[in-house]
Amino acid sequence: MEERSSPDAWDRKEGRALRGHEKRRPMTERVRKLVVIGHGAAGLAAALAAAEQVQRSSAFIDINLIEKAPEEEAGGNTRWSPSYMRMEAPDRLAANFENDIRETSGGRADPRYFGTLAENAAPTVAWLQAHGIEFSIPTYYLSANSLRIQPVGGGKAFVERLAEAARQAGVGISYNCSVTRLVRSGDRMSGALVRGGDGTSHVIDADAVILATGGFQGNPDMLRQHFGPRAASMKLISPGSRFDTGDGIGLASELGATLSGDWNGMHAEPVDPRSKSSAPVVLVYPYGIVVDQNGFRFFDEGRGLVHETWEAFARDIQTSRPNGRVHAILDSSLLSIEGFERAVRSDVPPHRAKTLDELAHLINVPSDSLKRTIALYNAAAGDAARFDAGRRDGLKTADWLVPLKSNWARPIVQPPYLAYPLVGAIAYTFGGLATNDRAEVLGESGAIAGLYAAGEVTGHFYRTAPNAVAMLRALVYGRIAGQQAVSFLTR
Repeated sequence: MEERSSPDAWDRKEGRALRGHEKRRPMTERVRKLVVIGHGAAGLAAALAAAEQVQRSSAFIDINLIEKAPEEEAGGNTRWSPSYMRMEAPDRLAANFENDIRETSGGRADPRYFGTLAENAAPTVAWLQAHGIEFSIPTYYLSANSLRIQPVGGGKAFVERLAEAARQAGVGISYNCSVTRLVRSGDRMSGALVRGGDGTSHVIDADAVILATGGFQGNPDMLRQHFGPRAASMKLISPGSRFDTGDGIGLASELGATLSGDWNGMHAEPVDPRSKSSAPVVLVYPYGIVVDQNGFRFFDEGRGLVHETWEAFARDIQTSRPNGRVHAILDSSLLSIEGFERAVRSDVPPHRAKTLDELAHLINVPSDSLKRTIALYNAAAGDAARFDAGRRDGLKTADWLVPLKSNWARPIVQPPYLAYPLVGAIAYTFGGLATNDRAEVLGESGAIAGLYAAGEVTGHFYRTAPNAVAMLRALVYGRIAGQQAVSFLTR
């Protein structure tokens, strides 16, 4: 028989729970239990929003958050993310937000889900500001017309500020713990089987559960199953990604949850494999050319702004290119682009060479092939005086060049020549749990009572990720999940 234990007694440092929210109550009043699984943006927003709603009510609800990572690493992708969000200002959503998402998804996006996201975006950011999180409006990489907001301090600011606010609101937080099964009694949630850092397992009471466990990018078996054998070895975008192993998807599926989203979809970005930093993206490739290990071009580097091409490009590197590696080739004109450093997060400088022969040697690419590729490209390139890095400038190659380059096609002629090695790194996956605009997890017959989900564990993206939406939806729907769970427990 599985032992049930009160999470209030567990020790935090050994992967056991802290004391949850308490207030004086009549001895006959039953304390309901809310368990949140996951310590990223969605989970922390859920726990804090739930705790604040409890404080405003007369309810007696203990809230405990379970996190599989150690405290110093907790936060999943959020901790390491730059956390751009698709808003023109903290109080204003980007123009055409819902239409762009509809187009990005090929018409498959749930309009009620994303409509609710749009309605709650600015109020959620105001809520975050009330908890001391400041926002800036940086230039989004080099895209002059793509306004985004970003928390000062990046995703780490979300993790640290929201975790502290949640503790102060009475949320108990357990680190080094993993939930291995959810328990139902009849048609209601009743518990969660938790394995602590010491290897022991206990069933804790759970009248409602919020899943915020991320996608399955850290699970090689699931990557192999859904994306093919080469995906299993794909580099992870950040250290926190390894904790995102599809746990919540499996837990809810055992209870009959419906799956949704594009199970052949992932968000990936091109990174410098030499760097040991988190997310060492190199996003200047549209301003030069990209060659494979044989020295040949293979796609239109200037098809769109970098956030319109990086996903397919990074995935193609991993799944289709020899050795899963390519090279962005540029010349010294890159250095004259104002703010180009914003588009390079690698801490390793590019290879530099005075000649193309020397550059080919440095990157181990056949010299003759590289020189022939660049000669053909230069012959087809446009007038460099028309070059504009901040927008699609229409500076394309001659139509006879295959593949064509649609924008930023200026010649590569000014030494020193530069090269960045690139591999594809996976950030998150699209397939997940079906949820509605109340963050309820859906089964074949409707919502599963007492079960909620938010963030990457949910399946709402199709084809390609809508740019700068993932963090925003994690926060908005985390907050909604926390509020809805408390409402459910106080009915």
